Amino acid sequence: MIPQLVTVRVRRPRGRPVNIWIPVLPVVLVLSPLLIVAVVIAFVACLVYRLRPVRSIWTVWLLFCALRGTRIDVVQGRRAVLVDIR
Repeated sequence: MIPQLVTVRVRRPRGRPVNIWIPVLPVVLVLSPLLIVAVVIAFVACLVYRLRPVRSIWTVWLLFCALRGTRIDVVQGRRAVLVDIR
């Protein structure tokens, strides 16, 4: 199952943290024309480097699906960026 929500939390040294919720499906739908162009470019690149295009695209899809449950925390001093993919 593909990720459905990306939560980004930015903690600032002064003030309240900023929370941003990004739904994945609407973003993918809006960017789908670019996604089609990216798939065509990836297909051509696979042919140039003599890779199997369908297998390469399938591998990228599996990596995208495996992102669910990933949590990234970056802290520097009193600032922090927390990314949670659900």
